Amino acid sequence: MTGYHEARLGELIDYITAAVDGYRAGEIDAYDVDEAIHHYHRAARELWKFCWSGGDGTHTDIIADVLDRMATDGESINWWDRVAPPQAGLISARAVPMTHIRKRACHR
Repeated sequence: MTGYHEARLGELIDYITAAVDGYRAGEIDAYDVDEAIHHYHRAARELWKFCWSGGDGTHTDIIADVLDRMATDGESINWWDRVAPPQAGLISARAVPMTHIRKRACHR
């Protein structure tokens, strides 16, 4: 479970890195980076709840089984997409497409 949690956190951090890179390149502004950070926090919180909210023992065993079945079926959870931004499909109310951050993160 720890390995899954750490790997998914790494994927979420890629989105933040992409946002900062976009800011440095002048493609988005500081408010968009701020919204990406808040989005990261919401996604990381949902990931944590999935992995750890039930404590040790049975919950961990159940989640491990779920993850094994998902891996066998080729399924995964995109924790970034799982939490909705303030406006669906946008990274901020200033209408910067979420896909801009998503594309940068996926190319890492």
